[in-house]
This record gives sequence, C-alpha cells and structure tokens, in this order.
Amino acid sequence: MSRKPTIKELEQQIVELTGALQRERADAENLRRRTDQEKARLGEFYKAMVVQELLPALDNLERAFKHTPKDLKDHDYVKGLKGVLKQFEQCFAQLGVKRIKTVGEVFDPRLHEAVHMEDGDGTVEVVCEELQPGYLIGDEVIRHAMVKVKMDKK
Repeated sequence: MSRKPTIKELEQQIVELTGALQRERADAENLRRRTDQEKARLGEFYKAMVVQELLPALDNLERAFKHTPKDLKDHDYVKGLKGVLKQFEQCFAQLGVKRIKTVGEVFDPRLHEAVHMEDGDGTVEVVCEELQPGYLIGDEVIRHAMVKVKMDKK
C-alpha cells in the first residue's frame, strides 16, 4: 500500500511547482521578447535592403534635375518629375531614412567616404562638396556619403 503524503509534503510540492511555473512563465516571456526584437531587427534589415535598391534610381533622378536645360526649368513635365522626387523623399522620411549632412560638416569616417582631399589652410577636415548623398536609418548607415574634403579652420 502506498502511504498518503503529509500536509507538509504537499505544501512543499506546491512551493516547488509554483516556482517551476514561475520560471517557465519567465522563460516564455523572455523568448517572446527576444522574438519580437529579432523581428524588429529583421524588418530594419529588409527595409535597408529595399532602400539601397531604390537609391540608384533616386540618384539618377536628382542628377537629371541638375542637368535640366534652362529653357525647360518651368516646364510642366519637369515640375511633375519634381513631384516624384518629393514623393521619394516623403516615403523615405516615413521609413525613417535620413540623408547624411555633408557640406560644411566636419568629416566623419563613420558617415562620409572621402574620395578627394583638397589642400587648405586649416587643421580640421571639413566636407567641401558632396559627390553622392549618403543615408541613415536610425543610427545605421545604409550608404556612406561620397565627399570631397578640405583642411579648414572650422
């Protein structure tokens, strides 16, 4: 015959099972939190990939505006294309994409890629020209800004 557990043994078993249940709940919550964080990181990764694929088209559109003949500057077609450029900018803003500041900024190798260095009369490297814009999502660089740098007194 089996003996009946005592009240003290049952109370001890309740304490042990309660502790095990609390640990399992904490483990489940930690797993849920890690999964949510991983989903967010993965979403940011894919967002950055899509933006990187769109950047060459945006670059070409901006280059086209820089070379618009003077007699077409006020043409409705050009105005329409400027609207498309604005839509790109608005979409990027909604996605949290920011253009890296360049001209007049102190050169920062985390944000800028110097492709040319000009002599100057100062001691500080300052961006003097932007050759290709760079972009960030949050603090993550999607593409470094290609710039010319000059020594300045800043």
